[in-house]
Amino acid sequence: METFFAPCPRGLEEFLAEELKACGAHTMEVVHGGVQSTGDWPYAYRVNLESRLATRLLWRVGITRYRSEEEIFKLAYATTWAKWFDTINTIRINVTSIKSPLKSLNFVTLRIKDGICDHFRTVKGGRPNVDTVAPDMRIHAFLTEDTCTLYLDTSGEPLYKRGFKLAKVEAPLKENLAAGILKISGWQPGQTLLDPMCGSGTFLIEAAQMSLDIAPGLSRSFAFEKFRHFEEEVWHKLRNAAQKRVRDLPSLPIFGADIDPRQVATAEANLKAAGLDDKVELLVCDFLDLEAPDDEGIVVANPPYGVRLSSGDELHEWYPKLGDALKRHYAGWNTYFLTADLEMAKLIGLKASKRTPLMNGDLDCRVFEFRVVAGQNRGKHTEA
Repeated sequence: METFFAPCPRGLEEFLAEELKACGAHTMEVVHGGVQSTGDWPYAYRVNLESRLATRLLWRVGITRYRSEEEIFKLAYATTWAKWFDTINTIRINVTSIKSPLKSLNFVTLRIKDGICDHFRTVKGGRPNVDTVAPDMRIHAFLTEDTCTLYLDTSGEPLYKRGFKLAKVEAPLKENLAAGILKISGWQPGQTLLDPMCGSGTFLIEAAQMSLDIAPGLSRSFAFEKFRHFEEEVWHKLRNAAQKRVRDLPSLPIFGADIDPRQVATAEANLKAAGLDDKVELLVCDFLDLEAPDDEGIVVANPPYGVRLSSGDELHEWYPKLGDALKRHYAGWNTYFLTADLEMAKLIGLKASKRTPLMNGDLDCRVFEFRVVAGQNRGKHTEA
């Protein structure tokens, strides 16, 4: 059994553990920021193919206690890199730490690179080149106060890069975060879903893929395909099985809207690139005027919306209008908003039934759940 670590956005660890269990994890340990697991190589292939929540899947290849950069160099030199890839493969080293006493992570990175290259010179008579943009092999080092762990990345590009997205917006939502928010909401395929501030269409694409049972990694390649011990036949069987289970449905109860026509055009382009443009209905509309497309369903959104309201004051004036629109048009719906503005719950005029902490990159966010009941708090803002 090999040992792996799958990082994910903070707050989604338990959901990720469920995914890894479904992929066949032998053992699991949930920690802050991810899940450590053990499994065989078919398990690793399945995680890369099937996980919507993991950022990547890292294979642990070395661990040691250290007091200086020299011990870390020795670990990098002693690790059997040449068994797994060759000098023709380019490399990149990433170092992260918690409470490391070492003064320069850049110097640690350099020493790991030196150890890897010296290993290859000894074993192969040559060394791999460094490519910081599009490397074949990514080596990750994680330092604690006294321990250095080396990982070889099985994924390559982050797993939230599904392999088809073309057009971007100013403040994109990563795909694994969007998938996690859908998990938090409890939305299930077949249930009506609306993203009224859809931007590049990330929520819509993730929900459509879930509805059609499209594996998130089906349209891309992975670093493990370049490993010397890559089991090509096993991988093709897994990938072909995932391809065969894709469902063909004429349309889905998934709707997207945005006040900005450019954002809707961006979402449309991304849906088309994913082969989903005829599955989701898009509309240019201000959410404050948007009628609910069904009697009940789930609203998910990442406000602010459309032209991206610029200041906190503007947002704080807009939140009560948002609450009024929900009460007016969305009785019977459950709504989920991702925001770093904790004032939202106070100003929207609805009682948040749940607040789920979630990290969006470095931003400390909350997913606020509002269950909209007919007549809820009606007239509160006028009376105030």
